[in-house]
Parts: sequence; C-alpha cells; structure tokens
Amino acid sequence: MIGRLVALLALPLMMPATGHAQALDLSRGGPIAITAEDGIEWRQVEQQVIARGKARAVRENVTVTADRLIAWYRKKGTTGAPTGAQPIKPPIGAEADSSGNEVYRFQAEGNVLIFTETDQAYGDKATYDIDQAVMVMTGRDLKLITQNEVLTARDSLEYWAQKHMAVARGNAVVVTNDAKRLAADTLVAYTSDAPPASGPAPAASAPKPAGARPGEPSAAQSGKLEKMEAFGNVSIRTPTDFVTGDRGVYVPDIGIARLAGQVRITRGETQLNGSGADVNMKTGVARLTSDRGSRVQGLVVPGDQSSQDLPLDAPQAARPGAKR
Repeated sequence: MIGRLVALLALPLMMPATGHAQALDLSRGGPIAITAEDGIEWRQVEQQVIARGKARAVRENVTVTADRLIAWYRKKGTTGAPTGAQPIKPPIGAEADSSGNEVYRFQAEGNVLIFTETDQAYGDKATYDIDQAVMVMTGRDLKLITQNEVLTARDSLEYWAQKHMAVARGNAVVVTNDAKRLAADTLVAYTSDAPPASGPAPAASAPKPAGARPGEPSAAQSGKLEKMEAFGNVSIRTPTDFVTGDRGVYVPDIGIARLAGQVRITRGETQLNGSGADVNMKTGVARLTSDRGSRVQGLVVPGDQSSQDLPLDAPQAARPGAKR
C-alpha cells in the first residue's frame, strides 16, 4: 500500500514545465513527498489521498505544512476538471492503476504554511488548483510574505503563480520593507519572475522579512514587485500626509502612487479634496491634481504650520482659510 501511494504522488502533473520554477507553485516539478504523524490514507474509490497530524508535503522547493492534507487525483488525460469538482470515480470493481493517475487538486487545512526560499503564505485553509496554478487561502491572519513586502487580508488571499499575481481581499494591506504602507478593500500585486535559486539554501540565521513569525524560513530571492493596483477605500499614510481615494496604482520603480476618484489629502488640520493625487512614496510628499474642467477644494486652518507647503498642483496655491 505504501509503495503504491508513493507511486501515485510521484506522477507528473498537467502544467508544462516551461521556464524556471515559480514561488509557491505546486504545478511543476517531480515527486510529491508526503509525511504525517497520524498516518496517510489512500481512498481509491473517492480518488483521494489524506494525510493527518502535522502533515507535510514537499515538491522540489515548495513545502506545505498543515493539520491535514488532501490530494485529489484522476486518470491521465482527463483535463479541465474545475476547481471544487468531485473527483472522477472508476467503474465499480475496476482495479485502480496508480501509474496512470495524476493529481489535479490539493488542499491544506488547519495552521497552513506554504513556503519556499522566496515566499511564505499563512492561513487556515488553502486550496490549490493544479490545472490553473492558482492557490486560494482563507481563514484568520492571512499573510503572504516576500523579501520586500508583507501582504495581509481579512477575507482571502489568491496566488496566481503563472501570472505572477497575488490578490488580497478585505481590509487588504501591503507594507514594504522600507515601511511604505498601502491599504484598500482589494489589492492586486504583480511581480516579475523570481530568479532561479543558485548555490546552497540560505542559512537559518539569514535575515527574515518584515513581519515574519519566529522560526519562519527567510525569503531571499523573491520576485520583484512591478505594480500594485488598489480598489475601494484606498489609503496611503506618509510621514506628513494621509491620502485616500477610490482607486489607485503604485509603481515601485518610479516610486509614485497615483490615486483617483474622491481623493482627499489630510495634512495636520489642513484638508484638500480633488479628483486625483500623486504620492511620492520615496519622499512622502503628496500632491493634489485635477482633471481638466474639474475643481479642487481646500480647507486650511489659519496658524496650522502644515498649510505653509500646500500639496496643490494648480496655477495658484490657495491662501490659508480659502477654498478653491
């Protein structure tokens, strides 16, 4: 039984092995090695493999730990099974042939940690769709940690390995390693491909990313954040300003976050409203902008020192106490 179980988990999966491995990507690589303290169960009729008790699955550089792990498999060549679909059952009395099967869905439950040398993701439950190379995590304290950013969410975290994209939903917040903070109802992060690992794995004493828990693996070679899109109740806090808007986009290479739709900049007791704002994330300076034909408004409190340097991108700055 154990030998046949190992054969099942060693099957190649459906996604083509193009390019080099992606962080947290379970769709590529060789055998999946599974261990568990309370045993491993192979259900041939349901076409499931279940590991219980400090369960651990390893596929090349990706490791998954959880209280319970479930893998669904099917006959080779049966592609396109949607996420959440019931496993395909063989005819009654037919002998299961593990050498002709492939895993198409993987689920981790309870105290889930998924990590590589580049990224770590935490949640209560994680479901991985092998066909689409998409992971969805739910539960409390959802967190995705890379070398340069920490992304948290209340409702769900999605990780699209092949698209180099992560989506955080519900009170989503990203904090960079240089303390830049962007929050929104939904955040979508786009990253470049992580460089292939070379040489030995990082030492245990290697620096941990910001927000990492004690004992977490380090993230030494994460893909570079290329763009962050924000939707709904967007907010950015700088040393001098608090900027809010309906939507926004942040490009780290140029260090500028651009907000649009019902934008408000608050600096001390000064408040400025308009249709857009540019926030220099390197200097912390926010500047209100306006579309052609629209107006900007400001409420400036006399004597407030913050009003001496109004962040208005307009022909003439408003005077203290004036509206525009």
